[in-house]
Amino acid sequence: MHHDSPVPPLRMARVRAILHELDIDALLFLDMKNVRYLTGFTGSDGALVIGEKQEILLVDGRYTNQARKEVEGPRVFEYKEKIDGIVAILSDGSLRSVGFESQAMNVNTHLKLTEKLGALKLNPMSDQIGALRAVKDEKEIAYIRRAAEISCEALTAVRDLIKPGVRETDIAIELDFRMRRCGAEQVSFPTIVASGANSAQPHAQPGSRAIENGDIVIIDYGAVYCGYHSDETCTFAVGVKDKKQEEAYSLVKTAHDRALEAVKAGIPCVEIDRIARDCIETGKLGKYFTHGTGHGVGLDVHEAPRIASNSEMVLEAGMVLTVEPAVYIPDLWGVRIEDMILVKEDGCEVLTKVSKDFTVLH
Repeated sequence: MHHDSPVPPLRMARVRAILHELDIDALLFLDMKNVRYLTGFTGSDGALVIGEKQEILLVDGRYTNQARKEVEGPRVFEYKEKIDGIVAILSDGSLRSVGFESQAMNVNTHLKLTEKLGALKLNPMSDQIGALRAVKDEKEIAYIRRAAEISCEALTAVRDLIKPGVRETDIAIELDFRMRRCGAEQVSFPTIVASGANSAQPHAQPGSRAIENGDIVIIDYGAVYCGYHSDETCTFAVGVKDKKQEEAYSLVKTAHDRALEAVKAGIPCVEIDRIARDCIETGKLGKYFTHGTGHGVGLDVHEAPRIASNSEMVLEAGMVLTVEPAVYIPDLWGVRIEDMILVKEDGCEVLTKVSKDFTVLH
């Protein structure tokens, strides 16, 4: 377990700015990644209430001692039943309206709270909360940088396994093992190793298919270090060069490079998506680019900002995000090139270290 406290006071200040902006009395956090971000508590269950003058971390008896060791600032309140604990804190008479993370509360919990809280108004929040963690501080960036180093070390160690006759699942298992051996707490998400026609599925699961000569192999993987994720996708050709594969790779790489060149503070996220998409459209493969160009990375592997055609956010220095243009030719193969980058005032730094040049593995 990694101890992240003390939490920078700026984080609580941002929450209180949301209270003022939306004219609500408190915010209730149930997403444990947000609870960790704001308090340093690394347990798997609990809740957090932040008001103008109160900061209360609610946990059950399993976590009371851990919370008191990890958390500085917020009062630790132990509950027997979570709903009853939240109601006890919110019903102290000082609150009229409380915001909550709409994506973190299920309908059942909402119904129970509404029934027990009476006149107290619960206000769903999404965008305001989602943006809280978008800009990383130096410690967060250092953790993400280390996660990226670990994943690079692991892939470098298993690259020789990517050859004809080896099953997708065996490569994925070995890669996961190496990431853990190199210092990862866990993997960022189920590792994707997709070969041949499987590589045309953006989120293919590794299976028993053995790699064949002439295959494209997509590996999408990441490591977690001190709670922070990395995310990277490498596409390799195996055995022989195929002209169509190489041309598609070149097109995706150009889209990737142009998007990276455009990244800097102040640029709208939609503009980065447009640049990558236009490039692939120019190569007549636009219909095969079926997802957004990227996403933020941090305590979650997918968080704000989204690099997509409907994103409303603007890039800020300190954001960490992916750029991952792709094409997927059904029943044949796919190409995805993904790097994770740190946004700067005048450009970006690429944090993932595996070369993205077209590579044929023999």
